[in-house]
Amino acid sequence: MKKIFLLTALALMLFSCKTTSVTTNKLDKSAQVAIKGNWILTSVTYPGSEYIKVNSFDIADSKCFEGSTWKFISNNNKGDMALTKFDCPVFSSPITWFINKDGEFILKVLDADEKAKRVRAGYVLQVANQSENSFQLVDKGINVAGKSIDVVYQFQKSN
Repeated sequence: MKKIFLLTALALMLFSCKTTSVTTNKLDKSAQVAIKGNWILTSVTYPGSEYIKVNSFDIADSKCFEGSTWKFISNNNKGDMALTKFDCPVFSSPITWFINKDGEFILKVLDADEKAKRVRAGYVLQVANQSENSFQLVDKGINVAGKSIDVVYQFQKSN
């Protein structure tokens, strides 16, 4: 009888534990409104960038993102991005995004005519140094050659 009670209590504890997800956190509307508009990704930096290549967002080498254009629409959390650098793959895509109260920027890169709820893969980056004319997205803990590094994407407001 004690074993049944113990197993039942253990099962209840396991099922009552709730995991938290970045997508269940509340939105940071003021941070989202501050990012609204057209932006240029001016630089991608990380330790060892002169020797090591990082494939950003499973699209292209991180250096191909320098000079890319991004549009963020805050009222519906949509937008688009396009790679524009010479000698890099031609790529443009609609995106969905939001910023939660923990300062996490959640990004989904979509295929044309694809709904965001059908896309299971996404990216979680930290918003840093946000001002009226610039901000950074930091991809934390990227494994490069067995070491954990932060990749910093620097954005500048476009006119």
